[in-house]
Amino acid sequence: MSDLTKLTLADTRKGLANKEFTSVEVTEAYLGAIEQAKSLNAYVSVTGDRAVEMAKASDEKLAKGEGGSLEGVPLGIKDLFATKGAHTQAASHILDGFKPEYESTVTSNLWRDGAVMLGKLNMDEFAMGSSNETSYYGPVINPYRAKGSNKDLVPGGSSGGSASAVSAWLCAGATATDTGGSIRQPAAFTGTVGIKPTYGRCSRWGIVAFASSLDQAGPITRTVEDSALMLNSMAGFDTMDSTSADIAVPDFAAAVERGVKGLTIGVPKEYRMDGMPDEIEKLWADGLEWLKAEGAQVRDISLPHTKYALPAYYIVAPAEASSNLARYDGVKYGLRESGRDITEMYENTRASGFGREVKRRVMIGTYVLSAGYYDAYYKRAQKVRTLIKQDFEKVFADGIDAILTPATPSAAFGVNDQDMAADPVKMYLNDIFTVTVNMAGLPGIAVPAGQDSAGLPLGLQVIGKPFDEETLFAAGRVIEKSRGMDFAPERWW
Repeated sequence: MSDLTKLTLADTRKGLANKEFTSVEVTEAYLGAIEQAKSLNAYVSVTGDRAVEMAKASDEKLAKGEGGSLEGVPLGIKDLFATKGAHTQAASHILDGFKPEYESTVTSNLWRDGAVMLGKLNMDEFAMGSSNETSYYGPVINPYRAKGSNKDLVPGGSSGGSASAVSAWLCAGATATDTGGSIRQPAAFTGTVGIKPTYGRCSRWGIVAFASSLDQAGPITRTVEDSALMLNSMAGFDTMDSTSADIAVPDFAAAVERGVKGLTIGVPKEYRMDGMPDEIEKLWADGLEWLKAEGAQVRDISLPHTKYALPAYYIVAPAEASSNLARYDGVKYGLRESGRDITEMYENTRASGFGREVKRRVMIGTYVLSAGYYDAYYKRAQKVRTLIKQDFEKVFADGIDAILTPATPSAAFGVNDQDMAADPVKMYLNDIFTVTVNMAGLPGIAVPAGQDSAGLPLGLQVIGKPFDEETLFAAGRVIEKSRGMDFAPERWW
């Protein structure tokens, strides 16, 4: 049974339904794998006893021929999702010891469909980061290493724990969130599939907020089919979230093998950045050829405001973060530092509780929202956001069905990279291909498509129309079938 962790989520479902193994067996296999992979630091909390209890309950249902669409399938949950009675700290010191008395809507949906919780996954603190190095619990390590090297690489962020755990066979799939690329970039760095659904497709209720107008939950999995199966459970309208879309959830899994024949794929000229590695350019060209070979047409398009997306994002997101994070003051829950009066207690708690990157973004956000700067920065950034959204609306109205771009400007880089540490803007540039999707509220999927010269994974991104995730799954599946290779790291941990 040692290979149970190597099964895809879809194959795990089939095996459980056919009684080839039990949920307890596959759950215990994953718990054993997690124990042996502590060096990856993917989990911040393992809920072993709860997992076995949930697995036993699933086995009872399966024995009766009952159960939901994910019955008995073990999953990892990003530490941003509230899980009742279990560690929920957004990988931050300021939420020390916090265990909520409620469950997020997304995880409630997964438990409703029979999924099993293995534990909570590491992440950048409050989802602020592109490398999973800002976590209070230390950096997550990418299961991939460059050929002939023992150097630790980042798994991307902020959902680095989710991506690393899926890539290293520590869960059958994982929940994640994406504010500016935090699902797609880690997926590209770890050879996994990550989809950011349309804003409003998944409820945000019970997810620790970073930037409320940008945050969206989605899955990270090993295959496109697995991603579709998970999103079917995660998505849905929720009266508890005013931004949740009251739109029926289609059968995403049914769209996976639909193909791309007759579709028109856009290629934005603005994504051809100066200094882009030749490997990324070649991968992009290969992806277009694969789609054409399956019957799609390819057309050059223009998204003229793309160059303003990153600076606008790094005004809007910190502004919303400074507002959202004002609630963490040491009064009701989490960390509390002493002070001579309540003001000093606030100051000491926030100084001690927040990490360096979170403080940086809170300060930026507070600045751009302050009197005298609101119009010059935040208001202008929101206008730019509208222009970015209109760029996409124009190309979609002009007959484009989906857009193909690179997912990241490079493969994974090293942990404690000095260039990144010295210049935060270099770290922010990792989101160059992904932030436009969040700013426009669109769906985007990252699919592993090739490798760089060091054998590290590279991904392609497909961007779709609002609430047309089905086309993304179909296009993603074509890339997956066409690339001619499987993605699995060589075990070293």
